[in-house]
Amino acid sequence: MTIDMTGRSASGIAADLRERIERGELTPGTLLPSVRAVAADLGVNRNTVVAAYRQLAQAGLVEARGRSGTRVADRTAVAQEGYAPDTVLRDVGTGNPDPTLIPDPTAALARSTRPVLYGEPVIDPGLEAWARGWMADQLPHDDLLITVTSGASDAIERLLAQALQRDDAVALEDPCFLSALHTVRTGGYRAVPVAVDAEGMTVDGLRDALEAGVRAVICTPRAHNPTGASLSAERAAALREVLAEHPFVLVIEDDHFSLLSRAPLHSVIGPAQRRWARIRSMSKFLGPDTCLAVTASDPDTADGLAVRLTPGTTWVSHILQRMTLALVTDDAVRADIEAAAEHYAGRNAAFAAALTERGLPVSPGDGLNLWVPLPVPAASAREELMRRGWLVREGDPFFLSPDHAGAFLRLTVHDLDDASTTTLADDLAAAAGALRPGIRGGRIEA
Repeated sequence: MTIDMTGRSASGIAADLRERIERGELTPGTLLPSVRAVAADLGVNRNTVVAAYRQLAQAGLVEARGRSGTRVADRTAVAQEGYAPDTVLRDVGTGNPDPTLIPDPTAALARSTRPVLYGEPVIDPGLEAWARGWMADQLPHDDLLITVTSGASDAIERLLAQALQRDDAVALEDPCFLSALHTVRTGGYRAVPVAVDAEGMTVDGLRDALEAGVRAVICTPRAHNPTGASLSAERAAALREVLAEHPFVLVIEDDHFSLLSRAPLHSVIGPAQRRWARIRSMSKFLGPDTCLAVTASDPDTADGLAVRLTPGTTWVSHILQRMTLALVTDDAVRADIEAAAEHYAGRNAAFAAALTERGLPVSPGDGLNLWVPLPVPAASAREELMRRGWLVREGDPFFLSPDHAGAFLRLTVHDLDDASTTTLADDLAAAAGALRPGIRGGRIEA
């Protein structure tokens, strides 16, 4: 199509198209003119048009589809974690912890209500002292500083904002935790995919991303969401070696499962790294509504993070901070958290074994969810399972690149009892069998 544009710079062209999209002149699905055509019409360099289209893509206004061109994006809601509203189906795609395994905060909250006034330290001294010991594991840096934010996503957003500029590149695991992916995209940064295998982030993928010029790397050392992969000691050492060649790249280690993880921590933050941060959220074991995460980082990064907090919330509620400290230092609560960890691991292992027995091999991994590879399209399997009363989550939204999309489900099964586990495993195997020759009676034929 022909669009009479008026801009001459990348920002001018992008602003012109943005205004037309917002006014509804360019509707979702509209094919934009090719870079070559726009450059010829406006008498500008092609790279100027490429930069304009990239700005619009980073803002979520357009989608680049390779040889199919660039189209106006459909501004539908992005995928999120949580329960699906208004469904009568059994929802096994939530990504939530079990609410019955979240510790009761009532007693801890009652001891956490001393008023705090302007000018007092923004971090509770008791929580800071405890967190320094908790966060220092495997960090080869003695000068770490502690920052408290309103959850891990808040920390990642502020860490990137204090270190990057719009359109800078960020290395993300592929598939990727939804919250990290959305934070990068809404911040206007370019997401560069790094493949994940059974041992976590791949070395070749990280090396390629660094050579492509990423300014930050976000890595999940264990209980990767959605795959459940955890870094082996050998993989972590190899990743540290690659990162050592880029000491000023910001390395963010999101150890989100921490106290619940059944895998040992193998850190990617080595002694050569000058810009680094490790984040641990409380949401998985104290509940999402705790909205608190602790970040350990180098002094420069901590200073930048503190500056990013200043114009906004300034500090996280001291009531929440003290309640958190009271809970995580309570022996009975820690025993409950350990029991929850065993429960999640046990239920996931039971379901993985049930699927494997039915000819659909699955590794239980670590974390709240199971990543299930399928021999049939995930969308078709999802529809079959809906007919059988189940609501599952396709793996597609977790992928940055489409190479492996369409062949995975991410299931949250830790609240299923033995009977429900058997029923879902039977239904999933039967759904795969109904869609693919060679699978009969819920089992793959030899």
